[in-house]
Amino acid sequence: MGLLSLAIWVPIAFGVALLAFGRDEHARGVRWVALVGAIVSFLVTVPLYTGFENGTAAMQFVEKGSWIARFNVNYHLGVDGLSLWLVLLTSFITVVVVISAWEVITERVNQYMGAFLILSGFMIGVFAALDGILFYVFFEATLIPMYLIIGIWGGPNKIYAAFKFFIYTLLGSLLMLVALIYLYNKSGGSFDILSWHKLPLGSTAQTFLFFAFFAAFAVKVPMWPVHTWLPDVHVEAPTGGSAVLAAIMLKLGAYGFLRFSMPIAPDASHEWAWLMIALSLIAVIYVGLVALVQEDMKKLVAYSSVAHMGFVTLGFFIFNDLGVSGGIVQMIAHGFVSGAMFLGIGVLYDRVHSRQIADYGGVVNTMPKFAAFALLFAMANCGLPGTAGFVGEWMVILGAVKANFWLGAGAATALIFGAAYTLWMYKRVYLGPVGNDHVKELTDINAREFLMLSLLAIAVLWMGIHPKPFTDVMDASVTELLRHVAISKLPLP
Repeated sequence: MGLLSLAIWVPIAFGVALLAFGRDEHARGVRWVALVGAIVSFLVTVPLYTGFENGTAAMQFVEKGSWIARFNVNYHLGVDGLSLWLVLLTSFITVVVVISAWEVITERVNQYMGAFLILSGFMIGVFAALDGILFYVFFEATLIPMYLIIGIWGGPNKIYAAFKFFIYTLLGSLLMLVALIYLYNKSGGSFDILSWHKLPLGSTAQTFLFFAFFAAFAVKVPMWPVHTWLPDVHVEAPTGGSAVLAAIMLKLGAYGFLRFSMPIAPDASHEWAWLMIALSLIAVIYVGLVALVQEDMKKLVAYSSVAHMGFVTLGFFIFNDLGVSGGIVQMIAHGFVSGAMFLGIGVLYDRVHSRQIADYGGVVNTMPKFAAFALLFAMANCGLPGTAGFVGEWMVILGAVKANFWLGAGAATALIFGAAYTLWMYKRVYLGPVGNDHVKELTDINAREFLMLSLLAIAVLWMGIHPKPFTDVMDASVTELLRHVAISKLPLP
């Protein structure tokens, strides 16, 4: 079994084992098995990075075997510079989420941990799939564990939020399935994604394919105006669910644009780039303003996620190396930072059982260690130089200025709004005198919470201070993607 198969199936195997054998009376053992499963799953992905060759855009660690021979569907896996770090991010965040739920989840512990491990395997499958149907199966399969995580362990309106999440994402994906079947027929019976990249297509066909993929991926990112499901889901989801949703699941949509929309329909991507840029700028500016007026911490960070993901799609559709590389770096950085922000809110919620900003004040007086971590993550969310949040945004702004000065100026306003809503929240929650008796009785973070936040803090600072390992991996693949997208697929007149 190859490394990518191990990366996908090891967490799924541990997750299924927990579902089959774990019981609440054995909750302590279940937690340890889940942690071992998450750590082993992460360690399996590390050789993907250490053995990765930077100078080539070719797929690496490729595995291929027949799956449904009658329809030429293959179990075909591989990673390149566009997907490698997303695989590592997924396995890393899963470890952190298992640690975060250690004491908090007390009922159906095996099902909670099992759902996250299975979800981790499915998401890695999305990033590694090179067969259209395999991609679709993994893409849709991620809905099931996340639906259960929200619907079972969520807040008071969890059923509504889980249903909204499922319906939005499922409806968008159905159009993608139609596009995959069209490509299968057009290519003479192949579901090979890389061969679809070379398929000559007319203008009408490309436009249809572009918007069919847009329906699936824009909802997942989520882009404005199909972002309305995200704040509801974040507010109701348990802390771990919010962290995984923001850190990884939103990236499935952005990754889809890189793997499908741009290389398969390059002419349509150029033709409709103005629309993608406009929707991205609305997300960056308007949704940033919406975040400013939120009174619920989770909702504020949820809207912040929409604004930061606007940077990703903006970077992709300005079609230059800085923009596309910046968009991918921003995906990884947002994974670290948004995951940390949601887990930090979870630390407070576990103690006070409120997410309302007004119910806090002066937390630094009773939780100084935690307030220091929260400040680091808040600064990263603002895009402070030296943190992960700065690198991707700076690259996208540079790429946008290279394409058009006013685009860059519009994108740069996000740094101002980001600082405004993040620091406003930090000031009201953490600074000043102790706000009330609940805050007065707070205890600082324990060793488990310290470990969880330290792992994220190291990642945020490492990426901010030394981004070269991240950018080196993707350079060749980004160059190849831009070269490919620059060549028209339209038949010669």
